[in-house]
Amino acid sequence: MSNIAFSAAGISVAVDLSVGHIADMAMDLGDRVLRPLHRAPWIGETGLPADIAPGLERLSGDFLCAPFSRNDIEEAPGHGWPANSPWSVVSSSAIPGGWRATLRLAKTVFGATIEKTLTLRDNHPLLYQEHRIIGGSGELPVAHHAMSVMARGGKLAFSPKRFAETPAESLEPDPARGRYKLAYPARTLDIRRFPTSDGGVTDLAAYAGNDRREDFVILVEEPANALGWTALQRQAEGDLVLVLKNPSELPITMLWYSNGGRDYAPWNGRHLGVLGIEDGRTAVGHRQSIGDNTLKAAGVPTSFALSPDLTISFRHILGALPLQALPHSVEQQKNTLVLSMEGREFLTPFDSGFLSRATD
Repeated sequence: MSNIAFSAAGISVAVDLSVGHIADMAMDLGDRVLRPLHRAPWIGETGLPADIAPGLERLSGDFLCAPFSRNDIEEAPGHGWPANSPWSVVSSSAIPGGWRATLRLAKTVFGATIEKTLTLRDNHPLLYQEHRIIGGSGELPVAHHAMSVMARGGKLAFSPKRFAETPAESLEPDPARGRYKLAYPARTLDIRRFPTSDGGVTDLAAYAGNDRREDFVILVEEPANALGWTALQRQAEGDLVLVLKNPSELPITMLWYSNGGRDYAPWNGRHLGVLGIEDGRTAVGHRQSIGDNTLKAAGVPTSFALSPDLTISFRHILGALPLQALPHSVEQQKNTLVLSMEGREFLTPFDSGFLSRATD
């Protein structure tokens, strides 16, 4: 399989070009290295199911979904061609104070060309991503599919959300194949008291390592938020995974709790401690995203409208910090990201204009 790797001071990234997944990201702090992203345990194994989709076979890090989930309009594997087919390198070179690489999807999606630009900046513990959808026609839902992994669970904090909801059906409704915890469908204004299938409630901001399940829930951003963010404090790893977005572009964050809740191949009960933090503009599946859905009824856009003479772009940031406390707020200041915790602030270098502009 072909990979591309590049780095700036204190950070490196590798991309699996066969499917466009970020295969690795590392932040070198001198005394320790943070690796916030997940790679499936079956990558490289033989004897996988003959019909396994390339994106599942190579499941890692973060990737673009276009569409998200069911690809039930244009024939392609789940999460679409951007997650399941090759990307080529358009450019990869040093820039002042860092490195930038641009990749292009070999296939088109609804007639559109898709490119991703990945930027690293010296001593920024963050990967800056921009995707561009060039031309095409029709409506296309999109989402990032960032995944982290924890040996003993963790805790979460978020930018303010309007509500949280589960879709009509769980990921694993058949008890012979897997298990789940949340109620489906359900909605709540309090993410710390989400309904469960047994009639109780659970805290969406807590990830228990011994809680074997597959669950999926959608968090809707407050429209007033200037910055959308998710922070994951990983207990055993002793760090803080950070995911940032522009809420006007990607108005929802989907959480995928994957902790040994699937008993069939290639999962086989061994996909443990994984949390998907999946920022998007989508519902579940292409047809549902462009039709009637509960999000659209609440005024949340769930697709982009493509046009032959239009380029659509959206941005996303992934990173990790050497922190063992959760922030109660994350704010952009000039060239600085400020995380506020009880009694103190943590500042890190940050491209404060990135989320509001196209890559220069």
